[in-house]
Amino acid sequence: MARVYLVLALLLAAFWVYSVVDCAVQSPTRHRGVSKPIWLLIVILLPVVGGILWFVIGRARASSSRVAFRAPDDDPEFLGRLNTTSDQDERIRRLEEELAALDSEAPDPRDRPIDPPADDDSDEQSRGSRS
Repeated sequence: MARVYLVLALLLAAFWVYSVVDCAVQSPTRHRGVSKPIWLLIVILLPVVGGILWFVIGRARASSSRVAFRAPDDDPEFLGRLNTTSDQDERIRRLEEELAALDSEAPDPRDRPIDPPADDDSDEQSRGSRS
């Protein structure tokens, strides 16, 4: 009978340690009812009962607080936005039209041939011949 009590005591001690560690490492947003330090006190001061209370009442389930992540190709909302023309796409289209209109209106100044500079010698010769 002593062996049964010893095994039971070891199991309860392991459960108590697991409860304390689980309560301590959970983020404060996953604690229901009271704050994290109060839950730690409950679990530490009431070893088995506190652990049971922690797992039944205090610990929020992972599925309720966890945000489900979807890849973009699995998210119907994202895929629906791909098919619509956004305001930015519309603005880009209008700007491209304006640029095309500007290009067709005036010739590009870079396309004009460069005028050769006037020779200074010819100016001097014409001055010199007058004097």
